[in-house]
Amino acid sequence: MIELDRLTKRYGETVAVAELSLAVGDGELLVLLGGSGCGKTTTLKMINRLVEPTSGRVVIDGEDVTGLEPHLLRRRIGYAFQRVGLFPHMTVAENVATTPRLLGWDAARIAKRVDELLELVELDPAAMRDRMPDELSGGQQQRVGVARALAAEPRLMLLDEPFGALDPLTRDRVQQSFQRIRAALSLTAIFVTHDMSEALLLGDRIAVMDAGRLVQVGTPRELLLHPASDSVRQLMDTPRRQAAAVDALLEGSEPG
Repeated sequence: MIELDRLTKRYGETVAVAELSLAVGDGELLVLLGGSGCGKTTTLKMINRLVEPTSGRVVIDGEDVTGLEPHLLRRRIGYAFQRVGLFPHMTVAENVATTPRLLGWDAARIAKRVDELLELVELDPAAMRDRMPDELSGGQQQRVGVARALAAEPRLMLLDEPFGALDPLTRDRVQQSFQRIRAALSLTAIFVTHDMSEALLLGDRIAVMDAGRLVQVGTPRELLLHPASDSVRQLMDTPRRQAAAVDALLEGSEPG
């Protein structure tokens, strides 16, 4: 469904992303994993043309996106990110309805879609549709952000550390909710994170980036068992150490 062909972004002499080639299949969730500055957010923004590539191509469903108007392309792609970005002067329903309204949907269709999506993200439409964003908890705001990203029935979603600002319990619930939604809708998704545990738990495959370059791509199991470099091994060691520390506490011994 998505093909990145030698995608490159330079800022002067600085190379943010270097000849990145990846393919993401229908219904797959690919995680872009790496530390700050590795190029993963820039890659995401090049896919929906928030950032124009210096060279290379993004192909979606066989179509080179450079032939599309950027605003029309973005209406076809759901985009959710950490800071949510809900419009503070709009109600929950108005926020969710933003893209369908731009697409010229009629009022009845929009109202039906808003209620469907609020139910999908496990928010009661009757209680939530008329609330303002500042009346919501962080987890509720993030769910509304996901609902808004799904409003125009996209088949592709881009997610840039969407759950990073949430507390651990809320984050876990929202992650589970997103996985259920993705399976129900057969969504294709590219998910950016620097959290190794999140990548292992959510990704069908993980693409590890370092200094703008693709280091390794594979299933979570493949990366855990067969890291291709010391940097990948170090990334995978973090959740291993955390799991070992929890096991040691359960066994009543001090973690090593």
